[in-house]
Amino acid sequence: MLLAVLPFAGTGVLLLCFGWATESVAVVAWVVGLSALLGLITWGLRAATPMAAASGALITASLMFSTAAFRYEPWRTALIPVLAVSLLAFVATRAGRGKKERLGTAEARRGRSASQVAANLGAAALVASEPVKIWLLNSRWLPLAAHRGDLFLAMPLAALAEAAADTVSSEIGQVWGGRPRMITTLRAVEPGSDGAVSVAGTLAGLIAAAIVAGAGSWAMRGDWILFKLSCAGAVFGLLFDSLLGATLEKRGWLNNDAVNFLSTASAAGFALAMMAFSPNSRIQ
Repeated sequence: MLLAVLPFAGTGVLLLCFGWATESVAVVAWVVGLSALLGLITWGLRAATPMAAASGALITASLMFSTAAFRYEPWRTALIPVLAVSLLAFVATRAGRGKKERLGTAEARRGRSASQVAANLGAAALVASEPVKIWLLNSRWLPLAAHRGDLFLAMPLAALAEAAADTVSSEIGQVWGGRPRMITTLRAVEPGSDGAVSVAGTLAGLIAAAIVAGAGSWAMRGDWILFKLSCAGAVFGLLFDSLLGATLEKRGWLNNDAVNFLSTASAAGFALAMMAFSPNSRIQ
């Protein structure tokens, strides 16, 4: 995950720093300063290791640059949905910690690792990047209605919403979800099992996805269509995550970081598919 995400994000941030500096040094100062501050706060709260906090700051800077616009306002960028993901994850992981420790599923007290951060936020940074946007704009299979600039934000926003939904559903489901069931067989299994789902956990995940999608749609000046695309992608990714957990992860073919990365990527992909195969009249 680190090798796939951090070099790409780091190179992009460096190039964009130089690019934006020719237009507005203030934009570079805001992006670098706020992303670094978020990393320091995350580390200070012991929600992430030092390396994880630095990785999160780099990915946040990449997302902020990718969603920045002239007449720059820091709160009108991907910073807001990233903050929503971070806050939801922080609260959810600490809810019922005693029970999770007894189950052996509690997050390490030193916080998330760099690979976990890259797995949860990396796909959003990749699909929000300028090379991906240019490739999609040059493609001929997207309807003209999807070439609205804000609709391209549905992909990274769906990935971020899925990351929040997955974390919240898993953490809340272990505490208040009762005995979960395997998504593939519906048989009752132990809490924390790969691929297990519960009603309480799933509902909590859907609420988390809606919060992130709503915050992102507002922050990036989107509309109802952007909100629906990102929510739909997040729901698909959440279910895909459980399916991967019940199959490939359970068999040892994928680890949890790989499952999380693929799930967030699938959320972005589903949002893109909705744009590609749904006429504008159907999206509204």
